[in-house]
Amino acid sequence: MRMAILYLCATPLGNLQDITLRTLEVLRQVDLIAAEDTRHTAKLLSHYEIAAKTTSYHEHNEREKAPYLLSELSLGKTIALVSDAGTPGISDPGAYLVQQAVAAGHQVTILPGPSAVISALVVSGFTPHPSYFYGFLPRKKGERQELMRELEENPWTGVFYEAPHRLKETLDDFCTLWGRGRRAAVVRELTKQYEEVFRGSFEMVLEHFTKKPPRGEITLVVEGKQGGEADPVIEDPERISKAVQALTQAGADLHNACRVVGRALGLSKSQVYRIYHTWRSSDA
Repeated sequence: MRMAILYLCATPLGNLQDITLRTLEVLRQVDLIAAEDTRHTAKLLSHYEIAAKTTSYHEHNEREKAPYLLSELSLGKTIALVSDAGTPGISDPGAYLVQQAVAAGHQVTILPGPSAVISALVVSGFTPHPSYFYGFLPRKKGERQELMRELEENPWTGVFYEAPHRLKETLDDFCTLWGRGRRAAVVRELTKQYEEVFRGSFEMVLEHFTKKPPRGEITLVVEGKQGGEADPVIEDPERISKAVQALTQAGADLHNACRVVGRALGLSKSQVYRIYHTWRSSDA
């Protein structure tokens, strides 16, 4: 029996020419192609005159369909896993199947190629390393804002996915929580006819996409926290900390309380936050 292999195949983000010769060869030879959307994949296969058996494998059936694909691998079959665009298993389905295939002892290999994350990070103009990729931001406003507060002080470049109809609301949250001057790049419709990379401050980006509502696939790259602020010599840190404490006891969010106190005293939110925690630690 020949060796079963699960091939993770990167496919074009938009331009059908952005596919490797090796990937085309594998797609022609495998016994089965597991596709996120078989209709979408059919267009790629037709373009390159590839006749292949396909089966659907998407976010709504990945756990139910995985046993079937694993059984095919157990029979010595070769399977290519593809998403609609880019590298499977990053945001699109694939990670679960890879975990199960590895646990079952099957060979899993990657056929490198297009990736929206890497492409957007490189073209953004921001420092590519260190960086982090989060994926899609939470849809609920409260959850999204809480995540933004957790990431605000991170000096690494951040990469997110966002739906076009939520972009304006997300940028508005970034303006409110991270400051309107922090820079971002909205990378839209990569490799396609209407490709756009818009770079600027959160305020500039928000204004641009308020006037021109976006369409298509969007990757949002955000600048990390730049530089370390030198904390000024504070003669009365207790007064500042008690002001923050009073606001939180009145129901204010800690981050907003630090921002309000900072504005009143000419300090940054980060400086007030550190002063508050230092005071809390020494007072404990």
